[in-house]
Amino acid sequence: MANKEEKFYLIRNDFLPESMRKTIEAKELIERGKAESVFDAVKQVDLSRSAFYKYRDAVFPFQAMVKEKIITLFFHLEDRTGTLSDLLTTVANAGGNILTIHQTIPLHGKANVTISLNTVGMSLDIETLIQQLKMLDFIDKVEILSSGA
Repeated sequence: MANKEEKFYLIRNDFLPESMRKTIEAKELIERGKAESVFDAVKQVDLSRSAFYKYRDAVFPFQAMVKEKIITLFFHLEDRTGTLSDLLTTVANAGGNILTIHQTIPLHGKANVTISLNTVGMSLDIETLIQQLKMLDFIDKVEILSSGA
């Protein structure tokens, strides 16, 4: 029998069925020591044990999947003095190890920047970092292009 290749998808939380969301919650309770057993965790989140066991090895929070991974981020930003430096400082302050940087020539006062970074030493999760980056006034857009080992 041929080995079936696994495929993974990134999906927003509000699109997941309730049983998958509750499975993630139950796993987090166990990992954080707020539940002593699977029985206790599923009881706290009002989920059946059978549903938990069905999904436990199939659903993961995004941050768990990108731990010790390389993330590639895309930015659309204003072409102003110091913007790239401020962007890189924000990533570095979060503990991201920047591996590559590519910036296009600015057109109409805007530039595209792609950064690959290793998330192993990050003090923030990737979602928090992205929120911080989106708050920078010179950044118009932030997207995750890829996540891999």
